[in-house]
Amino acid sequence: MDAQGRGRADNIDPADQWVLNPNTGEYELRLTPSAPQSGVPRPRRGSPANAGPGAGTRARRAPERESPPTPSPDVPGPRRRRGAPAEPPPGRRKGRTKPKKSKAKKILLWTGGSMAFVLVAVSAAGYLYLKHLEGNVSTTDVGSAGKKGFSKDEAFNILIIGTDKRTGAGNEGYGDAGSVGHADTNILLHVSKDRTNATALSIPRDLIVDVPDCPTKQSDGTTKVVPGTQNVRFNTSLGQDGRDPGCTMRTVKAVTGIPVDHFMMADFNAVKTLTSAVDGVEVCVAHAVNDKESHLKLPKGKSKVEGEQALAFVRTRHSFGNQGDLDRIKVQQQFLGSLMRKMASSDTLTNPAKLISLAEAATKALTVDTGIGKVSTLKDVALELKKVPTKNITFTTVPVLDNPAEKVKATVVVNESQGPAVFDAIKNDVSFTAVKQKEKKEKAEVAARLKGTRSAAADIRVDIYNGGAPAGSAQETLNWLQNTEGVLKSSQLGNADATLSKTTLEYSPDQADQARKLADLMGLSASALKPGKSEKNSQGLPAIVLTLGKDFKGAGVSLTTPTKAPEVDKSTADKTVCAS
Repeated sequence: MDAQGRGRADNIDPADQWVLNPNTGEYELRLTPSAPQSGVPRPRRGSPANAGPGAGTRARRAPERESPPTPSPDVPGPRRRRGAPAEPPPGRRKGRTKPKKSKAKKILLWTGGSMAFVLVAVSAAGYLYLKHLEGNVSTTDVGSAGKKGFSKDEAFNILIIGTDKRTGAGNEGYGDAGSVGHADTNILLHVSKDRTNATALSIPRDLIVDVPDCPTKQSDGTTKVVPGTQNVRFNTSLGQDGRDPGCTMRTVKAVTGIPVDHFMMADFNAVKTLTSAVDGVEVCVAHAVNDKESHLKLPKGKSKVEGEQALAFVRTRHSFGNQGDLDRIKVQQQFLGSLMRKMASSDTLTNPAKLISLAEAATKALTVDTGIGKVSTLKDVALELKKVPTKNITFTTVPVLDNPAEKVKATVVVNESQGPAVFDAIKNDVSFTAVKQKEKKEKAEVAARLKGTRSAAADIRVDIYNGGAPAGSAQETLNWLQNTEGVLKSSQLGNADATLSKTTLEYSPDQADQARKLADLMGLSASALKPGKSEKNSQGLPAIVLTLGKDFKGAGVSLTTPTKAPEVDKSTADKTVCAS
């Protein structure tokens, strides 16, 4: 992008204009080194974070959010140095000659006096460059398969898809020549709500699944439903019969029960351009590799790969393990961990030229859903992921078994004795690494809610609402409580005012014994109990409030979430593992 005019006729490389602000941890556009740097103000802080739900846990309508205040167009003039005499009034000056200003003082005065110009120039250049990057990104509207926007205050799941579609020169040796772009490499990236950890779950392309019906947006704006199909390879959830990435997202949810918020998709060229942008990625092999299929040649030990060689590394499988897709997945996980370390390194973060190259390469390589289709949103996603320590980014794979229906083993199926526990841990935001608890005191206070006396079931007075569970769940729960558990003083009052992700139980202090008993009956964890206020039931008597959330699995089915992830074959992004 050409730099905006700053009193120079020549063009300026944008990479020379971005400087790390140590106060915010973000890069900001600055003037060229030849221009004064001190006049560039720190960016305005964003508007206050939107308030979340109120202290009460019963679902209620959220208040309208206020628009952030519009910044004043007035730019203050230069400030007088503390202790300096006031400027004399206009007119002829009398007295002794004023000492000649030093060069440094002249620069400071000039910078302060041109503050308005700097603001306009920097804002215009930054805006134009962001718009330029935004033009690089391709988007796909996946409809209800994902979320409409991105929240910095919630856990999020992004499906990373690598297709086998050939684009660009030099990719003739990879993928199928006529492929429409199947889901060849698939990683479900879960980032925890508190940003202490993340889990990258690889999904084998040869996993046998049922692909659900997929509503897909057509070029003319209409929606076409691509019929689902059973007992097919996972990779056919994309491309086959016109399926879009939304179909792959729906398939992931159908297989794992984990909702997918967004997707990022790239083809073979992305590996080449991204690795070149960061000046190569370090990889390690346990033995020398000379693969005739991928043309990968590497000596034993550590090497740096980029471009064509990096692509050959992640595509190679005949030189590793049993030459199958599961062993190639481990190689790809090792590569991604190394790429994450390189992107987070000071060598990259303090090099504006690399960051610009990385921004260009990433935006040109990616196709994303419309919910994160703006560069500003992609930046937010990256900054949230940056908060996660690499030692707490876990790479693992869906637990699988050889397909028992095949004599010649070519595909796999989910291991039903291990898979559900892995999926539940991710769905409930449980880390696969040992994460230091930030709020031990708060967690102890929450756990204490279940400690104490219990009332008799017949003494529980509860009103039941449906706050996101399947239709009929409140009545189902009422019938179960009254007919099976003896909670006779119960009633269901229809739908709550808002949708909840998790079931809650709100009560006043003098009803704690009732709440603890109901928690035992329903299998509610301590975090589901919300001390607060009760409400008056239809007879005007105080009643605790049970609101069934999206996590409701059926009357009598425990809602206690796992607190520890199962043991899995895993690696973490902070360690180098040699492919073998």
